[in-house]
Amino acid sequence: MNTTAKIPATIVTGFLGSGKTTLLRHILENANGRRIAVIVNEFGELGIDGDILRSCGIGCDENGNEQGAGQEGQLYELANGCMCCTVQEEFYPVMRELIARRADIDHILIETSGLALPKPLVQAFNWPEIKNACTVDAVITVVDVPATAAGQFAANPAAVDAQRRQDPNLDHESPLHELFEDQLMSADLVVLTKLDLASSADRAKVEAIVREEVPAQVKIVAADQGRIDLGVVLGLSSASEETIDQRQGHHGHGDDHDEHDHDEFDSIVVKLPAVDRDALLAALARIVSEHTVYRVKGFVAVPAKPMRLVVHGVGTRFDSYFDRRWAAGETPQTHLVLIGHELDEAAITAELDQLGAR
Repeated sequence: MNTTAKIPATIVTGFLGSGKTTLLRHILENANGRRIAVIVNEFGELGIDGDILRSCGIGCDENGNEQGAGQEGQLYELANGCMCCTVQEEFYPVMRELIARRADIDHILIETSGLALPKPLVQAFNWPEIKNACTVDAVITVVDVPATAAGQFAANPAAVDAQRRQDPNLDHESPLHELFEDQLMSADLVVLTKLDLASSADRAKVEAIVREEVPAQVKIVAADQGRIDLGVVLGLSSASEETIDQRQGHHGHGDDHDEHDHDEFDSIVVKLPAVDRDALLAALARIVSEHTVYRVKGFVAVPAKPMRLVVHGVGTRFDSYFDRRWAAGETPQTHLVLIGHELDEAAITAELDQLGAR
């Protein structure tokens, strides 16, 4: 690329399980020669999303092996907390490395944690060293249509106001709703997902909710199981860093670092030996019904199966599929991450441990 041109960066944000990784995977699999660097930020100790993206070839050679000298480092995983709270410590060093390699990069994709606020990340593109070399092509906010239609990630403002009038000491605004609004506030494009699980009425309802939170010029488009024309999501030239300070959300109103409290969320990592798929999904369904679990994701070793099983759960919905064979020298093992609120780690771990003891 022209080393005097700025590298465009697309920031993909959205709530837990909304479909961000699926969208990134589609972009990477249809890059058509674009040299794309990927930064993945996860909340929790286990790099699930980065491993899924790596399985589609990013950072690997044609045989799926890590690329050697001169080509390594296409995938960067930041797993030490939410990127919006660790911009200087985590994000800045990676961007400096990418800027040093700008002649080899056509585009940067950044997948934020589902708990992240996009605004501090966009503001970081105004730092002189980054601003001179990179620009935010667009902030894409991914919205899970059936979950939002069910009210899981969007509150009813009229009902909340009515309850507050009855008791002014009550605050019924969910932190999930605030986060949902703040992610929309930063959007240059909104992508609706999981429409195959939603009715046309649900879609219309969610579009109305989203439209209330975003400016008129922000387009709302739909993805078909993560598939979308790359011309719609790349090359928007929004230069979001130039206008982000004009957008006000729940978590800050100035140029200083916005703060939000991750104590609202818990993350549990569970490691098990091979487990039966049906028994595991049944156990996870029970756990979700008994605990406030927002998101489940992980890799599963299934007895007598040479393939690795990927499990995703949002609320009571679970998907699972085999993505690749266990590699030679790799010990098949089950790794799960559960994210929620006030989780009873001992109880959840004990229930899942029973599966590995069978």
